[in-house]
Amino acid sequence: MLIRRRSRRNPAGLVHRIAIVLRWPIGLLAVSWRYMWRTTPIHRSESDGDVHDLPPPVPPEVLDDDVQPVEDGVGPMFRRRYSVRVEGATKRPAEVMATFAGDPNCSAPGEVAVFLKTRGQPGAMTAGDEFLIRMPGPWDGPVRVIDRTPTSFRLATLRGHLEAGQIEFGCCPDGDWLVFEIDSCARSGDRFSHLLYSWLGLAKEIQLNLWVETCLRFAARTGGRVRGGVQVHTRRLSELS
Repeated sequence: MLIRRRSRRNPAGLVHRIAIVLRWPIGLLAVSWRYMWRTTPIHRSESDGDVHDLPPPVPPEVLDDDVQPVEDGVGPMFRRRYSVRVEGATKRPAEVMATFAGDPNCSAPGEVAVFLKTRGQPGAMTAGDEFLIRMPGPWDGPVRVIDRTPTSFRLATLRGHLEAGQIEFGCCPDGDWLVFEIDSCARSGDRFSHLLYSWLGLAKEIQLNLWVETCLRFAARTGGRVRGGVQVHTRRLSELS
């Protein structure tokens, strides 16, 4: 059963969030520079979401009061899917995903996101492992691995994270090609994050550039070439019930 509990607000948490925002300038400079010089096209689209966009239940064996589900968030839920198709890959999906899962920093841009493992064995990933992701935006916080297959892994946010929800990374074959996808289903963790993401749009753009860059770096590690650019589709779900 999914545990539903409103997250507790406290002044220390607000101070922590403000401190994160003060780190944004360096990250913003990095992603802005990369965005200006990127030659790979980005195809963006948006549409209304529905209940089919909600993330799956957290498996009971990795569910406790530390998990921060979408029900505990603020504002609309956004399902954002980032994907690339790769031609001429020399590595199989399971091979390249094993490398990525063993060290997410190999594909994530270190200037704006660093995965620090806080629970579990280094160089591998299993359900129950935990990371602290350091980012210059409203996603600096703890996550837990709630599902791991040979070609994918799914993370859930934990208490103290500035988002509430899940994100999945996966790679699969498509004929002679490979497809890598990042599937994020989350709401803002509190009203401060909601302001930065939904109203100002600043955090939304930082997130987009982060995961687009991750898609491109992952594709490069397969030994192939991205064809058709990066697809980014956003579905907005205002009501969760």
